[in-house]
Amino acid sequence: MNTGKSAVARFYQESGYHAGPDGFYIKLDGRPVKTPSGADMTLPSEPLAGEVAAEWQAQTDQIMPDSMPLTGLSCTAIDKVRPERANLIAQMGKYGEHDLLCYRADQPTDLRSRQDATWQPLLDWASRIYQVKLVVTNGIVHVPQPSHSVENFSRAIDRYSDFELTALVEITQLTGSAVLGMAVCAGFIKSHDAFVASQLDEIWQNERWGEDHENTIRRQNILADLNSATQFLDLVRG
Repeated sequence: MNTGKSAVARFYQESGYHAGPDGFYIKLDGRPVKTPSGADMTLPSEPLAGEVAAEWQAQTDQIMPDSMPLTGLSCTAIDKVRPERANLIAQMGKYGEHDLLCYRADQPTDLRSRQDATWQPLLDWASRIYQVKLVVTNGIVHVPQPSHSVENFSRAIDRYSDFELTALVEITQLTGSAVLGMAVCAGFIKSHDAFVASQLDEIWQNERWGEDHENTIRRQNILADLNSATQFLDLVRG
């Protein structure tokens, strides 16, 4: 999680949580934690509350937001996903219209073979489980997708809770693929598998021409964020 926020001095001694009528409340020195929008940080599961409280407790002299991915995702779920749920579901449905897995290379043939072997089973899975059959094309020119597939995708996403939807959106944005996001959230693949699938073209290029340091750091950050989003989802589900 890259919050873009500066560190602030730690102002509390102890973090913790307690159960309430709406979920589990995070507290600092007995006072409820507020999200950036001013809402109570109320979480849907005790495992998530325990890990979020641990993130707060692990802070030293300064609070470093970038070291608190579960807290950041929780705030996103409460402040951004919950009030914009309908719009986000619609956006995620449309994301499938431009899904990474649908756009294959014309050449070279070994890259195309790798794409077909890695990506097609995921599209077949989405078609089988969610009746989301997406059209595959060569190159990068946009290809329209069947409207019923987009609608089915949106219906499947609508079954997710606000916190589950937060993880799905995060994984989708990190991988460039709504199908990869759904596959991770459904337990069909692991976060590392989604990372490899999403970075397939780049991995192929790096095998031939090498990888520079900045690119390595960028990819490591993507994988770390994917792992955090998947951990968040597992904790939400308890």
